[in-house]
Amino acid sequence: MTPGPNDLMQVLPQFPLSGTLHEVRPYGSGHINRTYLSMYNDQGQLVRYIHQRINEQVFRQPEQLMENIQRVTAHLQTKNPGRALRLVSAFDGRPYAIDAEGGYWRTYHYIENTRACDMIESDAQAQEIGRAIGHFQRQLADFPAPPLHETIPNFHNARLRFQAFRQAVHADPVGRAASVQPEIAWFSAQEDRTSLILKAVEAGTIPVRITHNDTKANNVLLDQNTGEAVCVIDLDTVMPGTLLYDFGDLVRTATSTALEDDPDASNMEFHPSRYRALYRGFTEEAADLLTPAERELLPEAGRTLAVIMGVRFLTDYLMGDTYYPIHRPGHNFDRARTQKALVESMDSRIGSSSYSDSTTR
Repeated sequence: MTPGPNDLMQVLPQFPLSGTLHEVRPYGSGHINRTYLSMYNDQGQLVRYIHQRINEQVFRQPEQLMENIQRVTAHLQTKNPGRALRLVSAFDGRPYAIDAEGGYWRTYHYIENTRACDMIESDAQAQEIGRAIGHFQRQLADFPAPPLHETIPNFHNARLRFQAFRQAVHADPVGRAASVQPEIAWFSAQEDRTSLILKAVEAGTIPVRITHNDTKANNVLLDQNTGEAVCVIDLDTVMPGTLLYDFGDLVRTATSTALEDDPDASNMEFHPSRYRALYRGFTEEAADLLTPAERELLPEAGRTLAVIMGVRFLTDYLMGDTYYPIHRPGHNFDRARTQKALVESMDSRIGSSSYSDSTTR
């Protein structure tokens, strides 16, 4: 059964929330967790909260997940008070509450006067979002032991993603493989290239750090008035990783000219000036963190993440759309095709394996 407002109403009394409840409504466009916004009247003042039902099919150890988030948000608050997510602990002190069906819920203070952008609107905005993620990396550089839990093991492991892809093609449980052979062939041909960063991690030539691992552009909240980055959100996958994947997901989402699920893949292109701005913002903040080996692989990061995500979307389509929520027939196939188009556009506009301020055109 899909969790909804009725389930949320069971857990709201478990949190110390200010005032009298006025309204609850669905919020956001995330793929994984169910998210709601609540509004309270506290002596004439509007107080808002974000509530999320954790998807335990994806995050199989919700208590470990919430331990990670509690530690990370507390650390970020020491760095930038008021400009990081703030959890509301339940009355019993835990960073979550459990409903009657055993579902895990968390609550955050709503961050007022901010917005998220699914599509980047300017080069200046791209630079600011790049700066925000670089700053996030820098803030976590001194994160204390013990290590964070791995909330989704092998999340960006290209080898395992392609293994699952090949298994889906072979099994073809819903009979879709025959109709998408060109896409199957194209993604299959990208496997070696997409494994470059993974091989560097395994060889120890680039460091493992505490990283976000899901740095879509809309996971940075911007000030509604100034456009300044305020807060990085969606911390479910903050865990050990490489900052190359964080930069890569930024490139994938901030340099594209169409939404990830645009049904017309011809709308999807790589935007070079957006990339240059993103690169400037990110490297200005993370310059003292980047090793020479990481700098060398930065240009490949965007392609790598676009292919990994495309493979995941196509795998889910072949398996019958069991992971990503869909809102129309072929939704995951459309998502896969836009990622393919983005990589092809990167290659056509760049013409080599390296793209930086001097090589994009």
